[in-house]
Amino acid sequence: MDFGIVQFTSDRGLAPATLAPLVENAGFDAYFVPEHSHIPTKRDAAHPQTGDSSLPDDRYMRTLDPWVSLSGAAAVTSRIRLGTAVALPVQSDPITLAKIIATLDHLSGGRVTLGVGFGWNLDELSDHHVPPKRRRTMLREYIEAMTALWSQDEAEFAGEFVNFGPSWAWPKTVQQPSPPVLVGAAGNEKNFKWIAKSAGGWITTPGEQDIEASVVLLKQIWADAGREGDPQIVVLDFKPVAEKLDKWRELGVTTVLYGVPDDSEERAGAYLTKLAGKLGLSPATV
Repeated sequence: MDFGIVQFTSDRGLAPATLAPLVENAGFDAYFVPEHSHIPTKRDAAHPQTGDSSLPDDRYMRTLDPWVSLSGAAAVTSRIRLGTAVALPVQSDPITLAKIIATLDHLSGGRVTLGVGFGWNLDELSDHHVPPKRRRTMLREYIEAMTALWSQDEAEFAGEFVNFGPSWAWPKTVQQPSPPVLVGAAGNEKNFKWIAKSAGGWITTPGEQDIEASVVLLKQIWADAGREGDPQIVVLDFKPVAEKLDKWRELGVTTVLYGVPDDSEERAGAYLTKLAGKLGLSPATV
């Protein structure tokens, strides 16, 4: 089981190119960032944590672009995985997004993990002309179409939301046929059936309850769908507790992510060093 850091990037926080090397040097294995293109000021959609239109954190409206952020992180690191928790692919053009992700995977030496979400903010999605009731189908088509572009010499796709004829597109992703695609969503049967059909694993939501039971359910649905091996499972945690981590390791959790204070480089570095010590991680040697 690996350990990583998720940074809620914003224009007020540390630049990813500043924080990512601290993450790598402290001994962590992964660095994740989120995505929101914008937040409509008037919204009908309720936030999953607050239960209404209020936001738990003003960084939602200040989030940095994830691909620019991870490109900066890739340039100053060599080992850690670079992921999104989570990206919203349906808010971008799929051909352009496929090029961006393939380029990042190529330049980073195959270190990209694509965490995706269905999108809780229906008002944000609507501004991108995403029909709320079809966003799951749209996401599935995006993943399939991008995978074709990443893995086939002459790719084509015909769907409800994505259509293009035989095309050349390089670079291909280092990871074939695609980087790992993980879905950040509530741990329920509906979402797990979607994951078992169309993705490679699950990212928990913040404050997810009864993770152990959810992991067991996901693995059962995964096996029932005829998928080989085990799904990747990324857990968002708040405080490391040895007994809990031991249980997750036994269950097959792949990666555990923790947040980080990023108001100053000194505070972030001290926090990462302390957290790495609690997790038994070895600092990188120069």
